[in-house]
Amino acid sequence: MAKFVVSYVVLSLFCIFQQSNAASASYNVIKFGAKPDGKTDSTQPFLKAWSAACSSASPSTISVPKGRYLLKATVFRGPCKNKITVQIDGTLVAPADYRALGNSGYWILFIKVNRVSVFGGTLDAKGAGFWACRKSGQNCPVGARSITFNWANDILISGLTSINSQSMHLVINSCNNVLVRNVRVIAPDQSPNTDGIHVQTSTGVTITGSTLQTGDDCISIGPSTRNMLMSSIKCGPGHGISIGSLGKEFNEGGVENITLTNSIFSGSDNGVRIKSWARPSNGFVRNVVFQNLIMKNVKNPVIIDQNYCPNNQGCPGQSSGVKISQVTYRNIQGTSASPEAVTFDCSPSNPCRGIKLQDIKLTYMNTAATSSCKNIGGTSSGVLMPESCV
Repeated sequence: MAKFVVSYVVLSLFCIFQQSNAASASYNVIKFGAKPDGKTDSTQPFLKAWSAACSSASPSTISVPKGRYLLKATVFRGPCKNKITVQIDGTLVAPADYRALGNSGYWILFIKVNRVSVFGGTLDAKGAGFWACRKSGQNCPVGARSITFNWANDILISGLTSINSQSMHLVINSCNNVLVRNVRVIAPDQSPNTDGIHVQTSTGVTITGSTLQTGDDCISIGPSTRNMLMSSIKCGPGHGISIGSLGKEFNEGGVENITLTNSIFSGSDNGVRIKSWARPSNGFVRNVVFQNLIMKNVKNPVIIDQNYCPNNQGCPGQSSGVKISQVTYRNIQGTSASPEAVTFDCSPSNPCRGIKLQDIKLTYMNTAATSSCKNIGGTSSGVLMPESCV
């Protein structure tokens, strides 16, 4: 845990440094032709402002004044010459026709950028039309993620609100040293695949002080993610905080050194979940800490599911190769919405190892909940309700 605290302090100092060095160049998107009326396409003005900032030898700020700005699929590409601050005081609005974002999979994309800070603002992706298309079984686009960072380093996202994304709201992919703080993500609980924050193939990601209300995972953690700290998260509705699904591919990077602390789950389908496909893989999950968590009417407060096999395709009769070890659950309290509050369904060919339970108190209908274990080894201590099966 110490190294997470150190990395968090270093990252915080880095962010303070980013803000304290007043940018010497400022670019207002309105001066580049953007119209804050929510109707006029402002994509090109935003890209022109980005081009000016990106080519600036001195630190620069892109300012988005109050108002609503219509943006189509937009790529902010680096590398840039110096650090850039994007100050959003208005709302960025996606086209009303969900097909306008095409099949690229993104709405707003930052790619190959370093030292970029995004402050404030609201992203309104108008995802309802896309969800309706999905539900009707029509031929739909792949769905756009609202804001994505690919191959980016030293990134700060602070105070952003994202509503009604077509699919995932915020994606951090192949990045290093990212701080996400005080963000809000909002989508209806039945909206498909609207994960709040998805992290994969990244190192040194910190998410803190954020409220995530979605139709899928509040936070999902994919392969090759290391040294990640989550704290002061409010999750629900949604599918909880999930490591996985992992092990879909045989050759897959592992997940390690993950900490979640001081967070609250309210009415979510899951609390803390580790999920892998029931198929061969050389992936792994190790050195994970879930601690100081409150569950409020959560269906599966604590769950490991290594038998994920949607539609029974590509995995029946197989078992997960993902090796799960050294996972600690400490000081988790609250209420379960189902009788079984703790479920460990580990792989028969690669049993979970080093699972630690300490001070768990989860009740169902004012009585002790139950637990179940398959293919697991570990230790338990302190107050344990339900009674430990580890």
